Amino acid sequence: MVRKRLCWLTLIATWAGGAYFTGIAESFFTTGLLWCQMPFGYSFNLAVGALLFAKPMREAGYITMLDPFQEKYGSRIGGLLFLPAFMGDILILAATLSALGVSLEVILDISNYWSVTISTMFAAAYTITGGLYSVTYTDVLQLMFMVFGLLLSFPFAINNVQYYPNDSPNSTSTSTIDWIGHVEPKDYVFWVEQMLILVFGGIVNQSFFQRILSLKPSLDAFNISLISATVCFLLAIPAASFGIVAKLVDWSKIPSYGKPFGKTDTSAVLPLVLRNLTPNWVAFFGLGAVSASVMASADSIILSSSSMFTRNIYKLSLRPQATEYELMCVLRVSVVVVSIVSCYIALSSSSIYYLAVVCSDIVYVVLFPQLVVVVHWANHVNSYGCLVSFILGLVLRATGGEPDLGIPPVIKYPWYDETARRQLFPYKTLAMLLSALSLVLISQLVSYVFHNRILDPEQWDVLNAFQEFCPTESQKRTPKESEHLNVHIIKYRKTNEPHSYTSESSPYQPTTTPEDKNKFRF
Repeated sequence: MVRKRLCWLTLIATWAGGAYFTGIAESFFTTGLLWCQMPFGYSFNLAVGALLFAKPMREAGYITMLDPFQEKYGSRIGGLLFLPAFMGDILILAATLSALGVSLEVILDISNYWSVTISTMFAAAYTITGGLYSVTYTDVLQLMFMVFGLLLSFPFAINNVQYYPNDSPNSTSTSTIDWIGHVEPKDYVFWVEQMLILVFGGIVNQSFFQRILSLKPSLDAFNISLISATVCFLLAIPAASFGIVAKLVDWSKIPSYGKPFGKTDTSAVLPLVLRNLTPNWVAFFGLGAVSASVMASADSIILSSSSMFTRNIYKLSLRPQATEYELMCVLRVSVVVVSIVSCYIALSSSSIYYLAVVCSDIVYVVLFPQLVVVVHWANHVNSYGCLVSFILGLVLRATGGEPDLGIPPVIKYPWYDETARRQLFPYKTLAMLLSALSLVLISQLVSYVFHNRILDPEQWDVLNAFQEFCPTESQKRTPKESEHLNVHIIKYRKTNEPHSYTSESSPYQPTTTPEDKNKFRF
């Protein structure tokens, strides 16, 4: 019972972390409710993940989300799918570290560079020293601290709105106090696609499977996912409330801030409200709660990504004979590498919400269709379909561009917005569907070609996906070669095993000396 409670609490702590709270407050402040899709998407993806994957993967005895791929396609082709999973983890970790960075920047009044760097070093250090146990128990404490801090701070923040009302229509903090927001007709399709990315792209996450697959009864895994989804959605309410409070005040009237709210500060809306609209002792608890929630997510993501690399790439693909000590060293090095890469990306991006959404983007296009098919229709696919699907999805996604990361579009799809440099056509969903379709079609095509001997699998099956057509060494021998080999085996046994006791029908009887017999006495 205790283990179950810890599981759903740590799952909530991982999902509803610093990037979750800080990103929701940022989104409510800048674009309003309609564009704040994270709480809906993240809550739904826990429920959908439980429905699609909890039971079949738990009953199959998988440990990581890459296990079904490597079981079906082999360690090397299956390990290739680590790349999109790793990229997704890196981006969500960057969003988490960025959230912690802006919190420390407000608390300690230091530059963003040092706040993110210090946060990364601390997260990596206690993940290395504590491992899974430190992640689990600190997650629970950090989640409780986060809820307590925000609930304590909100009454003070909303009470101070009356002293600094945003009654100026020309205020640069917001042109109109509208917390609902609006979606332009041209953005309807784009809005729907963003929601699909959050729902289905967020499922394929090792942090999720790390918790779910640790539970033995499949029903427990399903129920815990549903409970976590409900609680995650409810926890979005206090974060959204702080975003609304930030829209209701005129920041130039606040003595401790004293200027119009700038665009560069939008990612720090939540910590700035806590710092400037609550008493110092309340701000201490509130800002500490935000920092704690960030750490709850950071350590989980670092550990899950590093452990997945250590098990599925290093051990299963590169060094199957690796010792436990060697794997532990690789795990610790992986923690450092993951932390450094995420730190660099966190310092390069100005929006926490954007990073949190993009992390699901690549996974949605490349990995989600692969996981659905390999879990539910494994008998209809093979390594060739997997490889083509992987390459096609990656190419289609990359050619669509990503302007916020400095990647220009190679293909401008219909409805391309030249002003905003944004693709309004749902090309990511198109890429995902084509990736899934190519996985099945190419697999069936290759299977047909080999089964009907249009191509000889002994010569052309370079990925060893059809080993049933490849005869073993004994099957390749002619009768004369087999007889000749048996004669050599008998001669070898006579020469090298003189003391082997055989039945009376043996063609030879071994002889032993008294000294030989003494060797077998105990």
